[in-house]
Amino acid sequence: MHFVWDVEPTLFQWSFLQLRWYGLFFVGSFIIGLWIVKKIYKEEKVDASDLDDWLLYTLLGAIIGARLVHCLFYEPHYYLTHPLEILFVWKGGLASHGGMLGVMIVFYLYARKHKLSYMWVLSRMAIPGTIVAMSVRLGNFFNSEILGKPTSMPWGVIFARVDNIPRHPVQLYEALSYFLIFWILWFTYKKTSYEFATKLLPGFFALLLFSARFLLEFFKTRQADFILPIPLTMGQLLSIPLILLGIAWMSWAFYTTPKNKRWKNTF
Repeated sequence: MHFVWDVEPTLFQWSFLQLRWYGLFFVGSFIIGLWIVKKIYKEEKVDASDLDDWLLYTLLGAIIGARLVHCLFYEPHYYLTHPLEILFVWKGGLASHGGMLGVMIVFYLYARKHKLSYMWVLSRMAIPGTIVAMSVRLGNFFNSEILGKPTSMPWGVIFARVDNIPRHPVQLYEALSYFLIFWILWFTYKKTSYEFATKLLPGFFALLLFSARFLLEFFKTRQADFILPIPLTMGQLLSIPLILLGIAWMSWAFYTTPKNKRWKNTF
């Protein structure tokens, strides 16, 4: 009665080289993100000639940040006793919170190098950031990882490579949530003034994305190798500060922008 998922995570392999679905989705999302950012640059008449270099550095920042946070927060005992394995990214283990921190650092260096407003860069990059988050969860689905809790619902999925238990396809719940958030942010960008979008979008991104992450964690099995004496997961604990930051950021954006300068005359 339930859908059985038994897809091989490796799409192609030749000798020691392999292409996995996860990597295809991950890199592909950055290419799509680059296309979106170029459209934004063109609309706002900003020089986009340096964006190809930006793509490589952003990829590296996302991977390094995501790997370090996963190792230090989700499996600290193992990786502190096996520090060299922190470098074994191909074995899996990336944390979205760390990936965001990594790209925020890259964006700061990028903005400083090209004499752009850091706030402007953050706000524009927030939009394609949701596509990257969506692609990561699709990759998790193809890897049969980040599993949901058992369910009797008819849409439960049996991950045959793990066990024969129907589970919430929480990876798809998250992917769909992030896709919807992308359209919310894109709509907001198109309807608000550039000045207001610059202030609003980073906070809106943090609030929406990490609220969705917090809520959907209730459908997941625990990922950390230790359990705190509270009914929250590590993903939820890491999300709470970012949700609060998003609320504070949006409040500041509305407070510092007069009503007549918030919206474009497109309604």
